[in-house]
Amino acid sequence: RMINKIEYFQTLKQYATAGGVRYLDAIINASGNLTQASKALGTNHRTNARLLQGIKRKAAKMGYAPNNDLTKPSPEGLHIRGVSTLYDDAGEVKIQWVKTEADKDDNLNRVIEAFTDAFAEHKGKSLLSKMPKLVNKDMLTVYPMGDPHLGMLAWGAECGESFDLKIAERDLIGAVKNLVDRSPPSETAIVLNLGDFFHSDNKASTTTAGTPVDTDGRWAKILNVGARAIIECVYSALKKHKKVIVKNIIGNHDDHTSQALSLALSLYFENNKRVEVDNSPSKFWFYQHGQVLIGSTHGDTCKPEKLAGVMATDKAKEWGSTTYRYWLTGHIHTKNSMELQGCMWESFRTLAGKDAWHTGQGYRSGRDMSSIHFHNEFGETERHTMSLGMLRITQQKGNKK
Repeated sequence: RMINKIEYFQTLKQYATAGGVRYLDAIINASGNLTQASKALGTNHRTNARLLQGIKRKAAKMGYAPNNDLTKPSPEGLHIRGVSTLYDDAGEVKIQWVKTEADKDDNLNRVIEAFTDAFAEHKGKSLLSKMPKLVNKDMLTVYPMGDPHLGMLAWGAECGESFDLKIAERDLIGAVKNLVDRSPPSETAIVLNLGDFFHSDNKASTTTAGTPVDTDGRWAKILNVGARAIIECVYSALKKHKKVIVKNIIGNHDDHTSQALSLALSLYFENNKRVEVDNSPSKFWFYQHGQVLIGSTHGDTCKPEKLAGVMATDKAKEWGSTTYRYWLTGHIHTKNSMELQGCMWESFRTLAGKDAWHTGQGYRSGRDMSSIHFHNEFGETERHTMSLGMLRITQQKGNKK
């Protein structure tokens, strides 16, 4: 059926923000005259025209564009992926196929809601441990976690060594505990998850982009174990350091779950003034410690050669006030370093095993985790490394006890 102009603008209101709704109401009061509506509001006509175009695009994405024979909006959480329309000789619609797909933002919201609900009863209930008596305020310790891939499943007969959720949790907690014991008592520590903390990003056991992966158990269980593991790592750090900063970098495997994990941790540690959880959704993260500037990103969206320029541009003031600058990344599962223009770049290995695909592709990188220690005037002064072999020996000794 034909939709008149006023009815059209009235329907558009459901796709508009508060400012857009005010403009649409003014258009309706002006009987559809856009120029008169802008005059009535005392606002710029060109600005309002762009606002209206944005509302129309959003409505069309949701399936409402009557001028193009789209009059049936898609359900909440979906948007139009494609439309095929068959017209008769008179130009009337005979048949129409409308293809929809889930909104990525809606998927993120669903993951966040799931994490929030799961942690509702744990909100602000973190254990308050005693603050260490002696700490060095000049020192900063960083615990970079290279791609933990919690939830990944590997069969030993196929991949050379078995790997599952239980092994991942045990190895990550054990490595961090050992590194904390060997680290100097820096006043501040950063538990830095370099991305791909989780192997999958949804119940369908796929990455964010939709690539199927081998997972160990149900998704809800994987999320629960992952949250528990990083919480234990934070508790270990609190025994040595006065303040602990937690940062989960967004990975290509877990774009949504990494952000939801940060929210869950911020809720859990809400009562603990010694723990700071950074919830920024940016792909790049920075931290300054005196003359030291640290940048971090997963490594899937920006080549190492460009990172110096990113840091100098995004943090121009901090770049100018520091002497020692570092980029810490993950993604490639191998240990690499390069001196760039004005900063150092380093990628880190993972403790995780190889899944079937990576084994078949010939990937054979080493497995370890390190802690790095920075002085506020002199940059990196020392580091400790926990290799997988060393970790296995300490686990065996612990089992004998």
